[in-house]
Amino acid sequence: MGGETYLSPPPTEEESLLGQDFPHESINSSVSSEDEGLSQRFGNDSPTNGESGSIPRISSINDAVGRQRLKVYAEVSTSYEDLQPRIDRLDEAKTKILSYKPGSWAEKAVAIDSSVYDVPNTTSLLLIGPKASGKSALVNKISRVLENDLFTSERAQVSCNSSAKDGTYFLHEYAIPRDSGSFCLYDTRSLSVDVSENTKMVNRWMINGVRHGELIERHSDGTDLKARLKCKARKSSASCKLRAVNFVVFVVNGLSVLESMDSVDEKKKEYSRFIAANFNNPLLSFKDDKPVVVVTHGDLLSLSDRVRVRVFLGELIGVPPTTQIFDIPENNDPATTLAIVDMLIYCLERADRNIPAKVKNRFSSKICYVVLYALVWIILAMVVMFRIRGPHSHQPLDQTDTSPPIEIEWHKIRHLWSD
Repeated sequence: MGGETYLSPPPTEEESLLGQDFPHESINSSVSSEDEGLSQRFGNDSPTNGESGSIPRISSINDAVGRQRLKVYAEVSTSYEDLQPRIDRLDEAKTKILSYKPGSWAEKAVAIDSSVYDVPNTTSLLLIGPKASGKSALVNKISRVLENDLFTSERAQVSCNSSAKDGTYFLHEYAIPRDSGSFCLYDTRSLSVDVSENTKMVNRWMINGVRHGELIERHSDGTDLKARLKCKARKSSASCKLRAVNFVVFVVNGLSVLESMDSVDEKKKEYSRFIAANFNNPLLSFKDDKPVVVVTHGDLLSLSDRVRVRVFLGELIGVPPTTQIFDIPENNDPATTLAIVDMLIYCLERADRNIPAKVKNRFSSKICYVVLYALVWIILAMVVMFRIRGPHSHQPLDQTDTSPPIEIEWHKIRHLWSD
């Protein structure tokens, strides 16, 4: 799971020429050579019309696809160079993240009303990815960048041997920074080789929420592993707060992606297919916003290969490689720090604009309907009774009778008792 890393091979001649902060000069020559080769392909089909510098005519769909890929490659390579002018504003960007409050970055067109929208107390970003993708190492790197403390201890446990059975088996919540409650990262267990198991696990997280300390078990876990995990789970996680997932960060190993791209071995090619199958789980998306992708272990690759990996992933999973795929190697330079900040800003903005509306309590709604229904019938009954008794039925019964008194003529009936 997140945290397994590879031993760094000896640096190549190309890598040794790369500068520490912005080693991007070699990209230009790479792009130029590819562009020249592609132009030569188009040379025979390009009408000159007697004009110098005319645009070559694209003669086939394959040529169009090749030119489009070259354009994307150039855009991705330029994105590394575009980081340099923005480094002077790095502290400003970090301050923006540290001042973040859930719901505060929603688009102005959408007014976030806490009585209508379910604004979380803490925005939760879920990190998922294959084994050895570097999720735990990414947590440590993000924490160091925003805490601005080079001497702080690593928060997430990192596994140094990818062949070992140890890894992350429990959900771990990390507030960023440590003393903040604005947003947090959730480190998770690595994805299984069984896509169906991953679907069940991810669906549970996305629908029910995540909880710090929760043990992640699978049906495919062996008996020995299950016994070891139960020994590790000494304390129940039920007392920890259940949080909804607000956005997803999909972490992949750049070295494994490159091997999958270039290898003729079908087993190694499975890594790319595995990424695509798990990334396309619709529950990982929030409306039209798909997860952000982080490529790790770029420090083991040449810069041109890092560009190739991002372009390949963009085509594989259908996201723009320049704005939604972030290259975050194990480097401690301003360029890497800025990439981390850009990635977090992207995630928090998407999380805020996809805040769901509150779900009404169905039981309370039913009670309200019953009470309203009863009140209507009571009012109807009162109206009917009023009409039956008449308009004067409201007068009191002891009202004084105003009819004239009865007069008795005694002389006419005196004989009745005189006889």
